[in-house]
Amino acid sequence: MSKLPNVGTSIFTVMSKMANEYNAINLSQGFPNFPVDERLTAILAKLTTENVHQYTPMAGFPPLMHQIAKLVQNSYNRTIEPETEILVTAGATQGIFTTILALVKTGDEVIILDPSYDSYESPVLLCNAKPIRVALKDDYTPNWETIEKACSSKTKMIIINNPHNPTGKILTAADFMQLEKLLSKYPEILVLSDEVYEYITFEEKHISAHTQDFLLDRCIMVSSFGKSFHITGWKIGYTVAPEYLMKEIKKVHQFLVFSVNSISQAAISQYLEIVDVNLLGKFYQEKRNYFQKLLQNSRFELKPCEGTYFQVASYANISNEDDVTFCKKLITDHGVAAIPISTFYSDHKDQKLIRFCFAKDDFTLESAAKKLGNI
Repeated sequence: MSKLPNVGTSIFTVMSKMANEYNAINLSQGFPNFPVDERLTAILAKLTTENVHQYTPMAGFPPLMHQIAKLVQNSYNRTIEPETEILVTAGATQGIFTTILALVKTGDEVIILDPSYDSYESPVLLCNAKPIRVALKDDYTPNWETIEKACSSKTKMIIINNPHNPTGKILTAADFMQLEKLLSKYPEILVLSDEVYEYITFEEKHISAHTQDFLLDRCIMVSSFGKSFHITGWKIGYTVAPEYLMKEIKKVHQFLVFSVNSISQAAISQYLEIVDVNLLGKFYQEKRNYFQKLLQNSRFELKPCEGTYFQVASYANISNEDDVTFCKKLITDHGVAAIPISTFYSDHKDQKLIRFCFAKDDFTLESAAKKLGNI
């Protein structure tokens, strides 16, 4: 008997597989296709001849953990203890999975804000806990009144994703004020803050949970070097949490992964000494602006994008088909792959919206836009 009877193949896998089968331009799955920084590949090449090929300590490569602490200090003016408050993970998804398995128990409830990344619900179900899916407003801002109504004495955790995948929305100072007000009524609720796109924001600055004093003793922050440095295949992320929570998370991590790829950790620890993460927002803002310009005369209606490297678009002027069908035909008939937004909702809410990834080189964006402009 399946422990996840309603879980099938990820929509990201489905669309990428179809893109390969039909030789379509893949703007569905969130991975860049441009070269990695040559400084990072040079570091990696040099390290291959050095003694960095054996197990690292369970929680992470010590020099990398110290670099992470320095990064958090420089980015958010927060001091954290590398030995007790940081865990290097095999990608952010493993950090999320491990955190939920460690902290959520049978009968607990976990609030997930839809549309939501598909990796949140499964670990909750594997804990014999109950995911409570609460929809964001149509403009993708949180409905705090609805969220509060969903809370109860059973609520163990609220998951926030900021900047938000798939919509590119970022939380405001007013949102954090509402969250603080809510948590003051429920002192036992933890917050899992998925911030993998933290350095990819545009006109408005990202407000991290790291900067919110009321969250520091009850929040687990999840970050991703894969997203930040265009190295998604390296699967390197990290979590930051207060020591009393991190102790429990490490208990699960040591039997799930134990330690993460050693050479990748060593390479990133050196790279962090020379890279400026503050340039990422400008880089991806130029990508966003260029992609939007390429599609400005198309029949797609582009929605606001405040962060991440995803652009949500309405095809309501083009077709009345449901978004899954439309995305499949977009591949088979027009040679471009996208992701249907309905798959991020528990009730598969269909608003005729799809998501494009613009973390691609200019040639790819131009080629895709030409095809999309002819629809």
